[in-house]
Amino acid sequence: MSEPGPESFPTSADPRSKRPTKRRAVTPLTEHANQIETLFKDPSKDIKLPDSALQRSSALLAPPEIVTNVQGSSAGAGSGEFHVYKASRRREYERLRMMQSEVDQEKDNAEWEKERAEAKRKDDEKTDKNRRRREKKKNARGKNGGDKTSTAPTKAGPAPGTILSADGNKDGVAHGAADGQPAQEVPGVIIHDDD
Repeated sequence: MSEPGPESFPTSADPRSKRPTKRRAVTPLTEHANQIETLFKDPSKDIKLPDSALQRSSALLAPPEIVTNVQGSSAGAGSGEFHVYKASRRREYERLRMMQSEVDQEKDNAEWEKERAEAKRKDDEKTDKNRRRREKKKNARGKNGGDKTSTAPTKAGPAPGTILSADGNKDGVAHGAADGQPAQEVPGVIIHDDD
C-alpha cells in the first residue's frame, strides 16, 4: 500500500494551494482573542493607544473669521446644502460646548481652591488656639515653681498613720529651737500604763 500523499490534504489547507482559506464569521470573543494574541506575538513592540477624548476634542479648529457663503436650513437652500449646514452647525455646537466646559471647569477649580483655603484657615486658627492654650498652661506651671504634681507641703497635715514627734516631725525625734524652729506640742490623747 502506498502512503497518503499530498493529494489527501483538503485543497484549502494545502500550503501549496493558491486558494484562500475559508473564513468563518468572527465573534466578539474570537476577535478579542486575536487582538490579544497579536499583542503577545512581539512584546518589544510599542503599543499605540488611541488618544483620549480630551486630547481629541481640544484639537478643534477655530471658527473661520470670515464666512463668505452663509447658508441656513430654511427655504432657498438646496437639499445638497443641508448636510453642509448640519456639519457646520455641529462644529459650532461642539466649539460652544467646549467653551462652556472650560468655564465650568475654571469655576469648579476656583470653588475648590476657596474651600481649600477656608479649611486651611480653620485648621490654622485651631492650631494657634491650641498653641496659645499650651503656652498659657506652661507659663502657669512655671510660676508655681514646677510641675503641679510636685510634693510641696500642704496644709492638710501628715498622712494618716504617721507617727509624729512632739515638735511635729515624722522621724519621731524631737527637734526644737536648735533647728531654728520653735518647739510645738502635738495635741492628742496620752495613755499611761497602770503597772
